[in-house]
This record gives sequence, structure tokens and C-alpha cells, in this order.
Amino acid sequence: MAARRSPRHDHDAGGPPEVLAAKAAVRQQVWDAMRAARVARFPGAHGRIPNFTGAEAAAGRLAGLPRWQAARTVKANPDSPQLPVRQRALADGKTVYMAVPRLAEAEPYFALDPDHLVGPPRAAASISGAAKSARRVRLDELDPVDLVVIGSVAVSADGARLGKGGGFADLEFALATAAGLIGPDTVAVTTVHEIQVQAAGAIPVTGHDVPVDFIVTPERVIDCRGRRAGRPAAGVIWADLTPAKIAAIPLLAALRPDAP
Repeated sequence: MAARRSPRHDHDAGGPPEVLAAKAAVRQQVWDAMRAARVARFPGAHGRIPNFTGAEAAAGRLAGLPRWQAARTVKANPDSPQLPVRQRALADGKTVYMAVPRLAEAEPYFALDPDHLVGPPRAAASISGAAKSARRVRLDELDPVDLVVIGSVAVSADGARLGKGGGFADLEFALATAAGLIGPDTVAVTTVHEIQVQAAGAIPVTGHDVPVDFIVTPERVIDCRGRRAGRPAAGVIWADLTPAKIAAIPLLAALRPDAP
């Protein structure tokens, strides 16, 4: 059977075409490998942040890190493979900020207070559950973040990562950094399957790409801090955003330099 081709989320991504093509090739390779190994849960790996087998074990391993235990506020992506991480954060008494998918609302974040949930942490940590338990908030209503959880399609041992290609994780990080919510001591982590881990240097990066400090799989923790590149300069790189993307995200439309 021919390898399944994946929907492209990087049609409006910024960066040199050759770098975008190289990133797309790495994504396709990882998606194909996960499909072949049968380690992606429904609805499959292709075109997604893969919901990988062992996500719960990776969340448990992450919870053993001292930086996790010290964190009081966690910002997490809304994708399915990080549901166990969000659940664990709430069960551990941490405040969780979760972005509305694609930042497509005027109040683009869910704020989950572990002391005020409708139902158990697992239910509240889902997108549908967050709609019942969370407050919808603007970026300027968030508190500083101790730890950022980022979903990945692929990640390399030097901390470089790839999402689906839409750039939303990097954009969220840039916005939160510019707002003073993420600082130099804020830790960035990702949870992935071993198949998603690539060798150092295998993932090309552009100026807006955010590296991770720790990679956590069901089997191990990879500390990237001594090998990763520096984080992007604080702020949104407007030249890397198309007018269509800015118009689709109310927060960006309000913050763009030429906004009325």
C-alpha cells in the first residue's frame, strides 16, 4: 500500500522554502514510521500531533522531574497526546492554561483552577471538559508560567522540534514571552514516542522556532539544555506571518503594529 500523504498545515508558514520542505519531509517520515509501527492511537498520526501509545507513561515520567514538581502554573497545548499531562497537572494542584485550538477566539485561553473543576481532572483537561470547568481569558489575564508543555510531531536530541506546521506553538510562546509570562527560567518540555525522537541536527530550524529543554518519552528523559539553541528573541516576528493568519487570530489582529 502506498504511503499516505498528509494534509499540509504549513501553507502559510514563514521561512525559506527549502527549510519548509525539509521540515515537511521529517514530519512525513515520522508519521509513516508511527503508522507502520502501530504506535499511534485513533484517529492516526498523519497530519496531527500524534496521540501516541504510552502517553500516560510519558506524563508519569514527566511528573517525576524536579522542575515539574516545583511548577505551580503550567501552559499546555490542547492536543490529545498531552491530555495525560494536563490531567496530571490538575491532579497535582497546578493551574493549567490551555490555548483554544488555533487561537481562534477573542479570549484564546482556558484557565483551569484545580480547586474549581466540574468533574475529575481527566474530564476537565479535555477540550470539551475545559469548556465547562475553565474561565475563558485573554493573554493579559494570565499569570507568569513556570513550565510550558508543547506537542510535537518530531523532536531532536538538541531540542529542536516540529509541530504540524501551522506555527501555533511557536506563536503562543512568542506572545507569552512578549507579555512577560515566559522568562529565561521557564522550562519548555514535550512528551513524545521514541519513534518521534530524531538525532541532533536532523530537524532544520528557522528564527521563530522554539526549542525544548526536556524531551520525555515513556522510556526516558532527554535533557537538551546543554545542547539546544537559544530561544528566539522576545516578540512576534511579524514578517513571518501572512495577512491571512493575522486576520484569523483576533489576538494577532489586535496587536499587529499597524492595527488601528
